[in-house]
Amino acid sequence: MFVFKAAVVGAGTMGGEIAQVIAAAGIPVVLKDIDRKFVDVGLERAREVTAGAQARLVEKEKITQEQADAAVQEILGRITGTTSYDGFGDVDLVIEAVPERMEIKQAVFADLDTVTPGHAILATNTSSLSITEIADATGRPEQVCGFHFFYPASVMPLIEIVEGDETSPETLTAAINFAQAIRKQPIACADAPGFVVNRILTSGLSEIFRAQEERGLSIKQIDEGVGARNVAPMGPFFLIDLLGLDTVLHVGEHLLESYGPERFYVHEGMRRLVADRQLGAKTGGAGFYKDGEPQIAGDADADADELAELYILKMLIEACLVLEERVAQTRAIDLGLMAGAGLDPRRGIMPPLLRADVEGLDATLERLQAAEERHGDRFAPPAILKRLVAQGRLGQKSGQGFFPWPRPDEGFAEGPVQLETRGDVAIAWLNNPPANSLSPAVIEALSRTWERVKGSGVRALVIASGNPLLFCAGADIKAFTTLDEKSGRAMLDQIHGLFRDMERSGIATIAAVNAIAYGGGCELAMACDVRIAAESALFGQPEINLGIVPGFGGTQRLPRLVGASKALEMNLTGDAITGEEAFEFGLAAAVVPDHELLDTALAWARRLAGQAPLAVAQIKRVSAAADLDAGLAAERAAFIDVFVTEDAREGIGAFLGKRQPTWRGK
Repeated sequence: MFVFKAAVVGAGTMGGEIAQVIAAAGIPVVLKDIDRKFVDVGLERAREVTAGAQARLVEKEKITQEQADAAVQEILGRITGTTSYDGFGDVDLVIEAVPERMEIKQAVFADLDTVTPGHAILATNTSSLSITEIADATGRPEQVCGFHFFYPASVMPLIEIVEGDETSPETLTAAINFAQAIRKQPIACADAPGFVVNRILTSGLSEIFRAQEERGLSIKQIDEGVGARNVAPMGPFFLIDLLGLDTVLHVGEHLLESYGPERFYVHEGMRRLVADRQLGAKTGGAGFYKDGEPQIAGDADADADELAELYILKMLIEACLVLEERVAQTRAIDLGLMAGAGLDPRRGIMPPLLRADVEGLDATLERLQAAEERHGDRFAPPAILKRLVAQGRLGQKSGQGFFPWPRPDEGFAEGPVQLETRGDVAIAWLNNPPANSLSPAVIEALSRTWERVKGSGVRALVIASGNPLLFCAGADIKAFTTLDEKSGRAMLDQIHGLFRDMERSGIATIAAVNAIAYGGGCELAMACDVRIAAESALFGQPEINLGIVPGFGGTQRLPRLVGASKALEMNLTGDAITGEEAFEFGLAAAVVPDHELLDTALAWARRLAGQAPLAVAQIKRVSAAADLDAGLAAERAAFIDVFVTEDAREGIGAFLGKRQPTWRGK
């Protein structure tokens, strides 16, 4: 499903920002509310956000003021304000952003079911309410999903895409592709109270709330101390003032009702402040703080180390429960907290599962057991943590915990590809931050690694990612633009030669695709004999969006795996498919939970390593004998022909400049 026109219902600050984000991505959007004054508020917010973004570009001297003014008008020209459902008859996707009350949302969705075309996806920006219950108000529950932005929507990169009980795989895939089209980072999760980020973050905050009120602790000391312990981007009470006390209270009360007081604690002082309409930044700054001073009583000294420990342990417990309940996978949990709550490892602030892996799951288990003895059952270690420790999967130091970790051979610990040998099985770890892009240097490193593997007696090779958030985002487009035609052809010949050598070898190859495998990353995976997909995996060939064609085998191997029709669709639209769809179409041999990916890939490797190598080589050779080389030669020629066109330069320039391309057919 493609989105050529969108709509937003609810034109408050959030709705206005959502409309602006969509319009800035080049998509026309209708912004509706029941009162013209609310529509005007949303339009003004969209104007402020757009003008601010353009002003920053002018300040960086990337564009002139005249260009900025024109860009503002162009973006705002894509937004239409209305108090009726005029203009909804041809929308492809609607995002509802009305107040967080189930009866209001169901009434809106009943209307949307009537006024929008039958193919349209109906999405809700709810932060905690049941998607399934909202979908019940429509006759198309399979086309309803959650589309949860984080405030401020114009800045925060995360969108939680929430599957209701009847949300179809097609709706989920379309929502993921739309989120990426509007330049946001999507994570998928099941329909459960609080979803992922709010649920885990609120669980940690509950311990801060509980300690502050029970012990009369100083709020200012808590914020200063916890904020300095690298467990959060800022003090918890200051953060809540920025987010809005009413929003945090609504989520907290919903989680308290859903999971009980042992899991969640609501700050009574926050209830009083919300009742007095002192909501933080959105009401002029008065919330937990007023004029820089706390409004909540408490002057007892706060032990920042203890509070930070309670905070991170409680978040870890809730993250494990989210994982155990299959609400979300490991990547979605930690990426969600990175993109939605500012737990950024680059700033030394690690999300809970990654932190536990780095600190050691056995040591973390001991800390939880000590906390349980002191504070009771709410700190009882979760089953998945105890199971991983019992299995010897202790995190980074053992090579596997919640995430897989490279333990490269001596002499192979540096560089963009790290080699790890385990008997007659080896792992080639892609390690080219930030996106594992296939640059000429990475291609050279892959070639050297493959030559080493061929001469080592290894019988099976797993290609995996040392980055838990992605497999390979594709070719390094910026690096390729520096190549002349001769070096470009040489690079293409090298990677095609490598891939064909892998396909003809008696060494079995398995791609362990943990997350995004786009463009060259998808082509690398397709050159392997077997692909194992994590539930977080995404496969795609987006080269068409840059005005070029796949250059590493995507036009030839993809139809051999998924069929000519699906391959043509993927190559012409550039849209991604999920791991589940990859399995359905034959691109992946299996799809498994994220934390089981490497073990599954290694099991395949051990099985195939035990087969007769000459027979393996012959089976691989004859299985791919349908004139693949002729097809690859045609693709190489097409890639070179298209890569030097004006459209290709425009597409690549637009991609690097984060703007929409203008195609001229030249």
